[in-house]
Amino acid sequence: MSDSPIRRPKGKAMQRVARFLVRAIGWKLEGELPPCRKFVVILYPHTSNWDLPIGVLCASALGLFSFDYGFMVKDSVIKAPVLGGLVRWLGGIPVDRSAQFNAVEQMVARFAERDSMMLAITPEGTRKFRPYWKSGFYHIALKAGVPILCTYLDYGRKVGGFGPLLMPTGDVEADLEVFRRFYTSIQARHPADAATIQFRQDDRGDR
Repeated sequence: MSDSPIRRPKGKAMQRVARFLVRAIGWKLEGELPPCRKFVVILYPHTSNWDLPIGVLCASALGLFSFDYGFMVKDSVIKAPVLGGLVRWLGGIPVDRSAQFNAVEQMVARFAERDSMMLAITPEGTRKFRPYWKSGFYHIALKAGVPILCTYLDYGRKVGGFGPLLMPTGDVEADLEVFRRFYTSIQARHPADAATIQFRQDDRGDR
């Protein structure tokens, strides 16, 4: 199940360009890189197509892409002749839905294989409103023994940045309350579409 990380161009020049572009679009930055080499990143709230380009700019400007980063995609996408190579270069980590091990276990194995890894996940799973978060990110971090970094785009203040670094305890409700307290002041581009910060009762994080 080995999946070697892709080595991408890194450097201060790219970060400086990203910082210039962030200022050019009228946004600001907050936060610092976490003092660890493995972690799960969540972006909330995610309600607009604009979250991707603005989020990538802010993350690059803050140096987040100095890590070997990734996001989960279906293995069929990775296997596609042309698109697969591009998606993998961008950070796509294949998930085999037909495998013996579920998606959470597959990502836990990826963390165990690598010396440095940042896995980016949007806990809402969609830009439209849903009454809960998907819990997979939490169970990946819990089982892999890595912290969760809260990131955000605050459209009210036009600020993108890093929030708290939370090591999941297994006390789901207590950990969710940490997320609720932090994100309560963060304004989405479309506030009505921001998901409620809770897990579905029957969601065990194995999707």
